[in-house]
Amino acid sequence: MNAQKIGNYRWTIVSLLFFATTINYMDRQVIGYLKPLFSSPVEKGGLGWSNTDFALVTSLFTFFYASITFIAGFIIDKIGTKLGLALSLIIWSVFGILNAFAGSMVIVHASIRSLFGIGEAGNFPASIKTIAEWFPKKERALATGIFNSGANVGAMIASIVVPLIAYRVWFNGAIAGWQMAFIITGLIGFFWLIFWFWLYETPKSHKKLSAAEFDYIHSDDTEPAKVENVLKAPWYKVLKYRQTWAFFTGKFLTDGIWWFLLFWLPDFMKQQFNMEGHAIMVPLFTVYAVAILGSVLGGGFPMLFMNKGMEAYKARLTAMLIIAILPVSLLTTPYFGNVSIFGDQAYIYALVVICIAAAAHQAWSCNIFTTVSDMFPKKAVGSVTGIGGLAGGLGGVLIQQIAGRLTDHYKQIGEAAAVVKNLTGDSARLLVQTHVQTAYGIMFGLCALSYLIAWICIKILVPKFQPITDL
Repeated sequence: MNAQKIGNYRWTIVSLLFFATTINYMDRQVIGYLKPLFSSPVEKGGLGWSNTDFALVTSLFTFFYASITFIAGFIIDKIGTKLGLALSLIIWSVFGILNAFAGSMVIVHASIRSLFGIGEAGNFPASIKTIAEWFPKKERALATGIFNSGANVGAMIASIVVPLIAYRVWFNGAIAGWQMAFIITGLIGFFWLIFWFWLYETPKSHKKLSAAEFDYIHSDDTEPAKVENVLKAPWYKVLKYRQTWAFFTGKFLTDGIWWFLLFWLPDFMKQQFNMEGHAIMVPLFTVYAVAILGSVLGGGFPMLFMNKGMEAYKARLTAMLIIAILPVSLLTTPYFGNVSIFGDQAYIYALVVICIAAAAHQAWSCNIFTTVSDMFPKKAVGSVTGIGGLAGGLGGVLIQQIAGRLTDHYKQIGEAAAVVKNLTGDSARLLVQTHVQTAYGIMFGLCALSYLIAWICIKILVPKFQPITDL
């Protein structure tokens, strides 16, 4: 049966999820590009935040995001994806806008950003559940890779838009640039809602879905075909399965790497190469553009093995092992980013390494998400995805706290060394930057090995395909 006879409305649904994820990450990434501005001294127009202050704001966001993701999965399993994703977007858009009025106090920003995280928490559980409802298993990784690439597109858009907005004066100084960055990005989500309510329904209820495409969507279900699962799996029941803990462990060990890149890469560019504001737009745009390739190609990667007759789970784990090796390249970031060795080309070499890792993360992400719909019935997908979201968020909190405290620690060492050596001005600043660069070298080392460790844990917990049939 060819694609024309089957129909392709399911790809319209993926497009909606793609744009929702794009908006989600664009709104999330705003504060990352404002970090150099917020951390600047007050006398230079900044907010005077320390790295630990910034880590507190992003960590609390991540904590609430993770905690509510855990709950959001269960809620979405009960109220459905249409209402669940819409409510999620409304909440995060409203609080994204309110962040513009938080002033300079760290605790106020942290509180509003936490509420913002509550809204953002519903995006992935709703999207993964939608993919499980709308796609046969063999297409789910590709569909997940496509919508998941919205994370990179959102970060790309933010890399261009936020610096352009944040470093301008608005309405004769009545509204600061960083405030306008929150306001403009927050408003975009409401436009998406129009298309979501217009175009989305579940497959069973959708009038534009052909019978042929409905049959194709359910062609490899282990559940009865053409039957909507109305019974929901109690959340505590999924905790007894090793498959749940494999997903939990994989997310805990790797999600934090992406959080680190999202929130700390602009500061790394400033500390390592003295780049900020408009100067970082193209380099960071490039990182997230390359990551899109990882998301889309990574989603289709297991199909190469499946087409050769390999069972789906084995094919996915084989692909994930290859993907997990690529971030090891991050160990070379301090070397290739060394300006004294490579001069003005150093930032390009360092970005190449970071691009490889970012693409690998997105390829890993779409595949680990798909292991849930491979092994669990549709009625449990939202719940298990929420549990994984909690794990990933906790990992994100941990790595951001490490980043904030580690960079501040090395900054203080550098400042003390400058005092001992009686250095001032640019000489003192360069010495401090050198010490902060050491902290980033340690962080990249932690990131480099996380995926291989995660893969080993998953393989130990679920060595072969074991679908859940007793929920």
